[in-house]
Amino acid sequence: MTMTPQKDPMHMAELAAVIERFAPRDGVHPTAVERMSLIRASHPNEPLHAVHQPALCIIAQGSKRVMLGEEVYRYDASRYLVVSVDLPVTAQVVQATPRAPYLCFRLDIDPGEIAEVSLQAGLPAPAQRTPSRGLFLDQACPRMLDAVLRLVRLLDTPEDIPALAPLAVREILYRLLKSEHGWQLNQIATAGSQAQRIARAIGWLKEHFAEPLRIEDIARKVHMSTSSLHHHFKAVTAMSPLQYQKQLRLQEARRLLLSEDVDAATAGFRVGYESPSQFSREYSRLFGAPPARDVRQLRQHLEVPLAS
Repeated sequence: MTMTPQKDPMHMAELAAVIERFAPRDGVHPTAVERMSLIRASHPNEPLHAVHQPALCIIAQGSKRVMLGEEVYRYDASRYLVVSVDLPVTAQVVQATPRAPYLCFRLDIDPGEIAEVSLQAGLPAPAQRTPSRGLFLDQACPRMLDAVLRLVRLLDTPEDIPALAPLAVREILYRLLKSEHGWQLNQIATAGSQAQRIARAIGWLKEHFAEPLRIEDIARKVHMSTSSLHHHFKAVTAMSPLQYQKQLRLQEARRLLLSEDVDAATAGFRVGYESPSQFSREYSRLFGAPPARDVRQLRQHLEVPLAS
């Protein structure tokens, strides 16, 4: 009988210790290893809206909730999260204390490198099927955690990073591709697959979100019919292209309101809204408050010092 590999508590304890050492304060900490970040939070936080880029996230301590459309994914040290395409999500740390902070390892994923690892390893191309969600949870095997630990340990010997980090990263990607849900990652990197075409459509929307949405134009660019684009886009993102564009627009408008001295009407116009009232309605629906009040509350929250 085949046994499902279980996480070794010793692996997670060591990973938590390394993250805590190199992320001594709350926040996201880039590292000397390209595309690797360490994240710490001492308290549960309010839901945060963001476009999550392709990445592997392993929680060593604490837990988090990620919402994609109407779907809710909760994960902790028992499972890792993989995001294979850019997805507008709402994320919230739900378990963290100053004595036992939320600690997370994040490795950004390059779909091109996924394709290269899959090809070199001789892994079979995923079967042609309807693309799956661009986000999934799975359980790490001890071999994957070994590779993750070798990668984070390199922070203690930065002179070794150029030579050894690429090897550890490639092993992590290989282990991901060999996992039960690895095909969901591989399909995004497979040339000509429906999933890769949806990834290209997502990339186009990210670059042109402020422009009027013409589904026929996007479908033509990615060599799909409009009905097929709608169907497969929702399979990957849990939303329609129009809903996806709306998320991008509103998140960018919120960033403009926070970082630049603009009013709501100007921010809405810059992200593609022609009607200030429509912008205010849709902004309130997503963020729970009209633009001015939401930004005021956000700024007050940002002024509160983090607990030590």
